[in-house]
Amino acid sequence: MSVEIIAEIGVNHNADLELAFCMIEKAAKSGADIIKFQTAIPELVQTANAPMADYQVKNTGKKVSQLEMSKKLHFPLEIFSTLKSEVESYGKVFMSTAFDLVSLDLFTDLGEKTFKIPSGELTNLPYLRKIGSKANKVFMSTGMATYSEVEDALQVILNCGLEKKQVTILQCNTEYPTPFEDVNLRAMVSMGEKLNVKFGYSDHTPGVEASIAAVALGASVIEKHFTIDKELKGPDQKASLNPIEFESLVNGIRNVEKALGGNLKKPSPSEIENKTLTRRSVYTSKKISKGEIISLDNLAVLRPENGFSPMRIDELIGKKAVRQMSPQFKISLNDVE
Repeated sequence: MSVEIIAEIGVNHNADLELAFCMIEKAAKSGADIIKFQTAIPELVQTANAPMADYQVKNTGKKVSQLEMSKKLHFPLEIFSTLKSEVESYGKVFMSTAFDLVSLDLFTDLGEKTFKIPSGELTNLPYLRKIGSKANKVFMSTGMATYSEVEDALQVILNCGLEKKQVTILQCNTEYPTPFEDVNLRAMVSMGEKLNVKFGYSDHTPGVEASIAAVALGASVIEKHFTIDKELKGPDQKASLNPIEFESLVNGIRNVEKALGGNLKKPSPSEIENKTLTRRSVYTSKKISKGEIISLDNLAVLRPENGFSPMRIDELIGKKAVRQMSPQFKISLNDVE
């Protein structure tokens, strides 16, 4: 099964529907499988005086309350049916991360069954229970979490009736952009193995290397923020990929998938014709007279591979030549006794 690639538009549209439509088109053409947004009723997510995160201040150049910032970024709930239709018109899967229980109900009403648990909601018990009771497929981001917190959150949604095969744990770091030294991809593999669930990576680094490495390590899902211009206003633009970069990411992932291959070591179709030219056979290195004893001194191992294998050269050593042989004669067991 191919790696699922999520283009996370999130709130990069800045509540501009025309811009959102443009981003959907570009993300679809860049090769994303899933195009995802973020949905929230800001008053249900944060208090009136909750401060912005440092990265949000740095990336927006403003210092206001989270609530004030959030109100400018989120679409009203009634817009999401339109966004869903637009995404599906390109043959792509629509998703949106809901940050409150009312927004979760909206997507249930829209018939959605795949849900993303964002890192900040990993310790939100009512939220987790609602996801567990509504979803048939869950992506769970784990930014800022300890292993025990991930384990606890997983158990909550399993207790609501989900099975492990319906859950994918996403390694994540909640800093935008994420320093490479904080990525910790091995934790992704470890969590998947210990919890016996599929695993993937939600990437907030500036480039594509970490995502491609995650695929090489076995990630089944890659999520990456998407924008059409990193200079647009908004807290997540600088940790996003533009369409050219996102297409490069998709191509890199698809090439890595091909390169991973299977578990059986065998010659590949592309190298078969080189096998004869590159490997060697046993030849005489000089003139050998009839009755002469065969030794390493009068043999040579040369290309091409079209005769007696050098791995069996000991079967020739010490035997007598039954005929005279010229230099670079392709010798075999028929020529000795």
